[in-house]
Amino acid sequence: MKNQKTKIALISIMIFMMSTVMAFAEEVDIVQVNADKYGVLTLIPPIVAIVLAFITKNVVISLAIGIMSGGFILNFAGINIFYTIIQAFLDLVSRAVESLADPWHAGIILQVLAIGGVINLVSKMGGAKAIAEALSKKAKTAKSAQLITWFAGLLVFFDDYANSLIIGPMMRPVTDKMKISRERLAFIIDATAAPVAGLAIISTWIGLEVGLIGDAFNSIGVNENAFGVFLNTIPFRFYNILILAFIVITSCLLKEFGPMRKCELEARRGGKSLADGNELNKKISQEHDDLEPLEGVVPNIWSAIIPIGTLIVGALIAFYYSGYTTIMAGDNNVSIEIMKNAPFSFEAIREAFSNSDASVALFQSALFAGIVAMIMGASKKMFTISQGIEIWVDGMKTLLITCVILICAWSLSSVIKELGTAKFLINYLSDSIPAFTLPSIIFVLGAIISFATGTSYGTMGILMPLAIPLAYSINPDMSYVIVSTSAVLTGAIFGDHCSPISDTTILSSMGAGCNHIDHVRTQIPYSLFVGAITILFGYIPAGFGLPVYIVLPVALVAVFVGVQIFGKSVDVDTNENIDIEEA
Repeated sequence: MKNQKTKIALISIMIFMMSTVMAFAEEVDIVQVNADKYGVLTLIPPIVAIVLAFITKNVVISLAIGIMSGGFILNFAGINIFYTIIQAFLDLVSRAVESLADPWHAGIILQVLAIGGVINLVSKMGGAKAIAEALSKKAKTAKSAQLITWFAGLLVFFDDYANSLIIGPMMRPVTDKMKISRERLAFIIDATAAPVAGLAIISTWIGLEVGLIGDAFNSIGVNENAFGVFLNTIPFRFYNILILAFIVITSCLLKEFGPMRKCELEARRGGKSLADGNELNKKISQEHDDLEPLEGVVPNIWSAIIPIGTLIVGALIAFYYSGYTTIMAGDNNVSIEIMKNAPFSFEAIREAFSNSDASVALFQSALFAGIVAMIMGASKKMFTISQGIEIWVDGMKTLLITCVILICAWSLSSVIKELGTAKFLINYLSDSIPAFTLPSIIFVLGAIISFATGTSYGTMGILMPLAIPLAYSINPDMSYVIVSTSAVLTGAIFGDHCSPISDTTILSSMGAGCNHIDHVRTQIPYSLFVGAITILFGYIPAGFGLPVYIVLPVALVAVFVGVQIFGKSVDVDTNENIDIEEA
């Protein structure tokens, strides 16, 4: 009887294991079968999303129709097109619900909204304005005014919109006094908005970036911590880093080139450039009004330091605790021993951060920071707790569009995965594209899409589900995949930085009181200059496997040398005989 029970148990185990293997094989086969069945048609969803983004300039509509096109292909079973369209729409709804129902995705959405609430509380309490005013008092020369504007942009790291709308109006009187052109001010604001927010580990961007990275790795069955990958991409964000260095170099050397130099010489000599923004000054945007302190509130720097400091410190603690509990509940004996023997060593902290759940940790810290800000505001009688909650919720509303784009991007990723788009591309491109060129190709493609659409978010949502699987198929080494991942993020920001229809480009013009077309015209040569160095001295060497500690310094030197070669002084004292028309 005992032997009979043993046999039954063994047979049951074998059946269970076989069924699991068959189920897994079936899942893999469905993707491969679809890739073989639909072939080039699997490219339709991303292509439709890209083309419509070019035409409509609306990324939500473009992503939604791209998802429906994939659902149409999967559900088309005959000549009844109307019925298939209905099914495609239902498929869109189903994928959106499934995306939002995923705990990881839900955590990302919640932390994005919570951070938006904190930013609004800080603004209404006068914290952001106080920081900008304190910095503006330190500007004594044209050089120091530009460097302080740059530094202020670094401090407002948590949101690109807040950067554009806070720094511009605060620094504009100072830069005018130092005879710095409005075009130059707009460029510094724009170049420290998205590039800084895209790099920051705590910002309104990180939820989108980490969410897309995690979803892309899940689509190929690779178990990687998305936040850990995000951290590893930071040294490879060449455009972000180089454009920030470019501002410092040109400010210190007081050298410019292209249309910007003419504007700077006009401003130094008291020309019309300083007055060009008068009309715009009368049309300060509603967004800037929303970031102004409440009536009667005196700006205080601690109104920013305490909530933002709470957010940062809280996030670090939450990351550590999340990773620590994950490791201790797991079966990785090496990591467990590290945590037991030296829980606060650098290695232990690195292990904890790599194993943390970023979505939950950031939501926890943002929620706690919001509570601290509300208590702080109420205790100083700036508002009541009820009013503080309303301000917090109003801040969330500004980031609803980010959440909608995220849900659409996750849904598009889902339909692309089911169709086998990545597998189709891998089969046809993995052997034909030289490995070292892929990061550069991704960077350029991201720039083109972002330039045409005016949005970094949508570009990341379209490209990330394709770039990571393709990079992994060409070279599964994680360092190579990380370089390609960073190319998606930086390419999207580069194109957005050049685009005349980008929201941050428009807001930077408004914040600086600069004519929008003049801002675009003077900024594009600088963006293209840094973009070219990003490819030639950044992604091509990194694609060959050259370590970043060699690539990045060489790229920085290239920026410096390029400014020395192409740039000419705008110091009026040393250029008295220069004709502005010939500059």
